[in-house]
Amino acid sequence: MKHLALFLALVAGGLAAPAKAAVDVDAYVRKDRFEDIKLSPTGEYYAATVPLEDRTVLVVLRRADNKITANVSGGRNTAIADFDWVSPDRVIVSLAEKFGALDRPQLTGELYGVDAETGSGEMLVGQRMMGNGLGTKIQPRKVEQVAAFLSDDLPGDDKNVIIAVMPFSGDPFTRAERMDAYTGRRHRVASSPVRNASFATDNNGVVRFASGYGTDNVRKVYYRKGEGAEWELVSEEGATQRIESPIGFSADNQTAYLQSEQPEGPDAIVALDLATMTRKIVLRDDDTDPYRIIYRNGTQIPVGAFFMDPKPRTLFFDSKTPEAVLYRSLEAAFGGDAVRITSQTSDGRLALVQVWSDRNPGDFYVFDTVGKKASHLLSRSDWFDPDQMATMQPMQVKARDGMVLHGYLTVPKGASGKKMPLIVMPHGGPFGIQDVWGFDSEVQMLAAAGYAVMQVNYRGSAGYGAAFTHAGAREWGLKMQDDLTDATHWAISEGIAESGRICIYGGSYGGYASLMGVAKEPSLYKCAVGYVGVYDLPTMHTEGDIQRRGSGETYVREWIGEKDALAATSPNRLAQSIKVPVFLAAGGEDERAPIKHSEMMEKALRANGVPVETLYYPTEGHGFYTDAHRHEYYTRLLAFLGRHLGGALAATSGAASTTGAQAK
Repeated sequence: MKHLALFLALVAGGLAAPAKAAVDVDAYVRKDRFEDIKLSPTGEYYAATVPLEDRTVLVVLRRADNKITANVSGGRNTAIADFDWVSPDRVIVSLAEKFGALDRPQLTGELYGVDAETGSGEMLVGQRMMGNGLGTKIQPRKVEQVAAFLSDDLPGDDKNVIIAVMPFSGDPFTRAERMDAYTGRRHRVASSPVRNASFATDNNGVVRFASGYGTDNVRKVYYRKGEGAEWELVSEEGATQRIESPIGFSADNQTAYLQSEQPEGPDAIVALDLATMTRKIVLRDDDTDPYRIIYRNGTQIPVGAFFMDPKPRTLFFDSKTPEAVLYRSLEAAFGGDAVRITSQTSDGRLALVQVWSDRNPGDFYVFDTVGKKASHLLSRSDWFDPDQMATMQPMQVKARDGMVLHGYLTVPKGASGKKMPLIVMPHGGPFGIQDVWGFDSEVQMLAAAGYAVMQVNYRGSAGYGAAFTHAGAREWGLKMQDDLTDATHWAISEGIAESGRICIYGGSYGGYASLMGVAKEPSLYKCAVGYVGVYDLPTMHTEGDIQRRGSGETYVREWIGEKDALAATSPNRLAQSIKVPVFLAAGGEDERAPIKHSEMMEKALRANGVPVETLYYPTEGHGFYTDAHRHEYYTRLLAFLGRHLGGALAATSGAASTTGAQAK
């Protein structure tokens, strides 16, 4: 693996040894060596995604001589959203854009094909694909302004894939097409009866389900019996008050499996008998949704799922299946750390296994399923010593109205866990996002500075059923905020946090919750930090990227609230109630939380005499990408927290830079 390791080292740069008396911010700013890695069907190659400063690239490595044979790299803010081996020597890459470190990658609808051996590649479908130019009527690939997404890599077909194609328009209708993975030639195989649809295929590659929603955001699922058959509506959120998502078929295609929301409690995996259209629950946890589906190797057949309960746990439809037996043996071999098989060769002989924990960002092993031997391949961030990292412990709190809240508490290594300075750290989103057990470099950095860190999955978070998520609708600054307040009081009453030494800090929605927290509870927190946050809720109806489609307008109205009702829960309009110092950071290119929000918040705070520090980068988006900017931000963050809570500062180095920054 020396060639890949050398490549990763070159793109990631050097790293100084951590200082003992201060926090080595560079260690926590530095990006992982890679994000994901998959074996080719024959085991001849690896494909891996590598994060650079402002983009993510794909590299292909030949196992026989550890030589990099291919790579795919886009421009600034581009990301590899996913990649799939569609044959022993062909990788299809789904491209995305990500305008900030906190952004979810936004699929561009472009599919790129690359040859593993020669390294040659071409755009197969997407908005930036060009034809053969003027003077020829022969176009090997259809040049069309559409977005395309991989639906099925057709494991039994090394040449073709099924893709979902939609025109560039607001809330469009989708069509399913069979595409040649080498030439990009494609033809339609189905048209969706619902807008914004995704498709699900059976084990023969036939499109059988279409799931989507219109401008009303009501989810619908349609089913058809086979090629050319009429679509039938089998699930409508408006009628059943639940969302269902097809996840696969049984080996004989007689049963479909759906992840199904339930009236109360967590989602279930249900088996839908396609002859009688009756449902039966086959897998369900007592309080946690399925987190990731486990499939039989090389198929679309689901056999089990991961549950974040509260650490990763696997459950199987049948505990005696080969997949269940293999997982149990791997879990035993790695001593309780989380284990996931990311890919296998077609014959099942070799499995690529990811192993991670709250103290370990992740190691990858090649496991010989016949010889029962695991060989270490690579580590995501090998500069961290797991033995020196803080542990993340699950916690459970009852809110004032009786709702049970789950979360995690991280305490500095070697600390007693009592009377600690505490950082309350609400996650972004807020809907459809959850804090999970695992390695979090930002949390570990704060723990290294001497702080306990509390992460709460307040109502509205994902992972605990539809009712729990919907309990957060229109509760910005209200019950969602009360959940954070109640969890903070719990930490004090349990003797974990020292009253008077608590700050609240978050990004995106978490930034909103931080400023709203000190507005609603002026004496509970010592300080607040808002990172790329939104602070004026009425403005969300007019500024940003959410409301640009009809379904986005519906989302803002139904989940956040009507414009005229949101002033009372906008922290920039409550600045007179804020009595503690505030630190704001934002990016000038942020489309999700435009910098205007931070500027309005800053102006309101200064007008009310509230001490406020700011760090704005005109060239950054929704979260800072550039290493120098990230270094300066976290150096400033630790200095701000240190002044008010007494934690450690950043170690001094030459990495900090104020180039382009607007700091006050």
